Amino acid sequence: MKGKGVLLSGRQGSPPDAFLLAVIYGAAGLSVFLLLGMAGYVFSRGFRSLSLRFFMTVTSELKGTTGIAGNLLNTLYITVLTLALAVPLGVGGAVYLNEYAGRGRLVRLVEFATEVLAGIPSVIFGLFGMVFFGNALGLGYSLLNGALTLALMVLPLIVRNTQQALRAVPEGYRNGALGMGVPKWYMIRTILLPAAGPGIRTGILLAVGRIVGESAALMFTAGSARLLPGWKGLLKKPLEPGGTLALELYLQMENGDYGAAFGIGCVLLVFALLLNFLLKLGQTGKTEGHLPENQPY
Repeated sequence: MKGKGVLLSGRQGSPPDAFLLAVIYGAAGLSVFLLLGMAGYVFSRGFRSLSLRFFMTVTSELKGTTGIAGNLLNTLYITVLTLALAVPLGVGGAVYLNEYAGRGRLVRLVEFATEVLAGIPSVIFGLFGMVFFGNALGLGYSLLNGALTLALMVLPLIVRNTQQALRAVPEGYRNGALGMGVPKWYMIRTILLPAAGPGIRTGILLAVGRIVGESAALMFTAGSARLLPGWKGLLKKPLEPGGTLALELYLQMENGDYGAAFGIGCVLLVFALLLNFLLKLGQTGKTEGHLPENQPY
């Protein structure tokens, strides 16, 4: 055993191992350098455009103003509406597939369909939303049309993450609860879903990131209006067109206003960094086999 230990320690210092270690550290350093370089460039170009007026006004050629207040509101509406549609369907579908449906042919077909949907380009979703939700259902260019389209896009992401989170829960939780005579739905609601909560929240946060960063699909469905409605128009806002931050960035670049475009890029970059920070917090707080406390059986 002592000789084997010497041999293993000698192998760790061999040239191939040292080369592989250098490649790994080089790739990690390059990733950090690219992130810092991109973030530094965007902030250096767009930081001067950030001001209170930039966040509180809308872009108007008649008034000569440049702002993202309307786009912020539209992004918030799109995100809330999409999650309200996709999260119940995604989590409920994952619970059914993982806990009730078994491993039959239908389940494999549904899982294959979700994987195919996850790989479809967003512009295809946009064309479908324009034709089906916009023309066939009469929603036209509206935030609701965009939310329905984005719900189809992020649904596979939520389903797959929820399935993986449920499968990570130890089987003993299920067997123990069912062996004590607990109804299956009560066991799912009080034990499985809380135990899988960190993984489900991770999937939802990833979906939020895709919603906020999407532009191609919304160009065909939600439109690009920048209007900021009054208090009475907030309830009607989902049925009206509206451009999000990502779409406004594209339009500002197309119009040649690079200062405003980089300013929006700063806002999106800060949001992306905040979202990744929340994901890291969720992952560090995730402990496999954590049973919710004070749950009656």
